[in-house]
Amino acid sequence: MYKTVNNIKINYEQKGNGDLIVLLHGWGSNIKLFANLIDLLSKKYTVVAMDMPGFGESQEPPSAWCVDDYVDFVLDFIKDYGNKEIMFLGHSFGGRVIIKLNSRKNLPFKISHVILVDSAGIMPPKSNKKSFRTRKYKFFRKILSTGIMQKIAPDALEKLRVKYGSADYASATPLMRQVLVKVVNEDLEPLIPNIKCPTLLVWGVNDTATPLSDGEKMEKLIKDSGLVKLENAGHYSFLEQQFTFNRVMCSFLKIEE
Repeated sequence: MYKTVNNIKINYEQKGNGDLIVLLHGWGSNIKLFANLIDLLSKKYTVVAMDMPGFGESQEPPSAWCVDDYVDFVLDFIKDYGNKEIMFLGHSFGGRVIIKLNSRKNLPFKISHVILVDSAGIMPPKSNKKSFRTRKYKFFRKILSTGIMQKIAPDALEKLRVKYGSADYASATPLMRQVLVKVVNEDLEPLIPNIKCPTLLVWGVNDTATPLSDGEKMEKLIKDSGLVKLENAGHYSFLEQQFTFNRVMCSFLKIEE
């Protein structure tokens, strides 16, 4: 299904009846990966999942958004539902949005439950090797950003960014690359304690994108939380250990299998 929110055409899915649960996907992902989860949760709840702006089949945002812009968008997207209580589940980047959402004051609804799956939001510590790589990148960026170099080699700066950037950066469009830079450079750790509702953390033990240590740190920072560790799973633990993940969801959300 499609609908237009703030002049942005959004692909989304809605299924089931009951209390509302909103699913937010990870960076570079889309709602197709949530297909099994939507079927499961819709047995008891109204499930809404959207391709956030710039992902899947949804249009890109009009400018280089930060996390707060995505929070604003999610709030505008769900306001027509009018629910007094809403649950949120976020994977990776979707978790960032949920962490920030829980820091907003005077929300028109109560957040009753939060589920963070291999969530982003905590800045990784910089190793000596990574620090050297960053310094090297900044050195060449400074040179290539000069007016004369822009005239001599106008594509050199973007090629440098692709070379030193992540796979997510390399595969993104020019606009979404700007978004990614804003997103990953914001440390949300100070905001995590603002999540006050019952919170389930689910992590793949072998996650290298958002390591298990992030989940363990979040468990300490969120007062009413519990961490489930899924063996033999990485960053997409909800897909890699789908059976076990579904059992955990059913237990936490009281869904009869």
